[in-house]
Amino acid sequence: MSAIGSAGPEVRVTTGRLRGRMEDGVAVFRGVPFARPPVGDLRLAAPVPAEPWDGVREAGAFGPPPPQSRLLGSSGADGADGDWLTVNVWSPDLGAARLPVMVWIQGGGYMYGWSGDPVFDGRVLARDGVIVVTFNYRLSAEGFGHFQGAPANRGLLDQVAALRWVHDNIAAFGGDPDRVTVFGESAGAGSIAALMVMPQAAGLFRRAIAQSVPSLFFSAELAADIAAAVAGELGVAPIASEVARLSPERLINAGDTVADKMGDFPQWGRVAYLQSLLAPVVDGEVLPAVPWRALADGAARDVELIVGHTRDEYRLFMIIKGDTGQITAERAATALRELAPDAEAYRAAYPGAGEERLYELVHSDWVFRMPSVQLAETHQGRAHLYELTWPASGMGGDVLGACHGLGLPLTFGNLTAGAAGFLLGQEPPPAAAELSARVRAAWIAFATTGDPGWPAYEPQNRHTWVIDTEPGIAAYPEEVSRELWAGHAFAPLTLRA
Repeated sequence: MSAIGSAGPEVRVTTGRLRGRMEDGVAVFRGVPFARPPVGDLRLAAPVPAEPWDGVREAGAFGPPPPQSRLLGSSGADGADGDWLTVNVWSPDLGAARLPVMVWIQGGGYMYGWSGDPVFDGRVLARDGVIVVTFNYRLSAEGFGHFQGAPANRGLLDQVAALRWVHDNIAAFGGDPDRVTVFGESAGAGSIAALMVMPQAAGLFRRAIAQSVPSLFFSAELAADIAAAVAGELGVAPIASEVARLSPERLINAGDTVADKMGDFPQWGRVAYLQSLLAPVVDGEVLPAVPWRALADGAARDVELIVGHTRDEYRLFMIIKGDTGQITAERAATALRELAPDAEAYRAAYPGAGEERLYELVHSDWVFRMPSVQLAETHQGRAHLYELTWPASGMGGDVLGACHGLGLPLTFGNLTAGAAGFLLGQEPPPAAAELSARVRAAWIAFATTGDPGWPAYEPQNRHTWVIDTEPGIAAYPEEVSRELWAGHAFAPLTLRA
């Protein structure tokens, strides 16, 4: 049962009553616990369902961000009480019967991120007739550190717990628990790829939209070596019972310290080269295999999929790192040696590309573009592929191009909130609003019916929705790169001898 009174809308979930707010005609409930705080005896443990409460719980404010890396300017550890594992719901009609549900999983390199980011406000999407859900999950070493005695991939297990909460409670908000679509970008898309093949997540969602899937998955041996380095910064053994005696802030900061000096760990190979400290771990239990292999073997064949990437994925990172205009022939050669399936074949396939262009291309391909394409190619169920080619309008001209992250404001329709201003400028062009409306319509159609409005991807025609000023359907545009990577299998990264 649900009600809307002068004090705000109320619903009853399995743990008690909630009071939210009406905002722009949408009922909004924020900061609802889906698991107990992972502190004390529950530190570095699998999530445990939230405890019931008496009376009516106010659900007007987001829960605190989980402890996270400071490397990209976030506030670091927060929420001393550990009440990080919370969910937020936007409903256009609490009295509706079985509306489609879209559950967002944010990215952030598995190191940072928060469901309360203003870019992820669900009001615009919800007004188009879907229930929107966002949530927090444990990050950095707190969520992905591979310590002895702790379950692997705690951040992914948090995501499973949130999806279970949705399954058990979303009907109270007008949603259909049998019509759940997960959608996410970057590490959120990597999480979705993992969830598709995780036994514990089976049956918790029907459809998935994975935007810019990263290739990063670690072997257990590599992850354990990284965890040992983080624990070494703290002066303890890489054992959960030892690490859990220290504050989350100290653990996160130790991870940042190790991330800052990854060149000291040549045995980490590509991880050290890319300076990506943490990722999902193929432990054989929580995550049985990398998604591409498991999908090829038939996992998740009943899950309908949209997957895609932006054209210029890596350009954003080059700008952030100050690499634009700084790529030497030596750095380009190193990038090709580290990442390309065949360095000489890369140069031959792109004969007109200069050193900086080759550097950007091979990073874009290895980190996001080819993993996304191969997810569509290996999935045994129905998959739809897209590429975003419309250039970002922020910074003037075509500096950013169709860069990583550009899909976020277009997906949510929040064109000036948070980082959207950097991508689209403080006054986004009319084309941005028009394109956002088209993207949202396609995503909502898919969540509602399974048909986003363009043909499924298949090996013969490779139909792709090309998202530009005038979106259209074409053969996959990055065929040169696709052929270069056709024989490459994305496997867990391992220790180097």
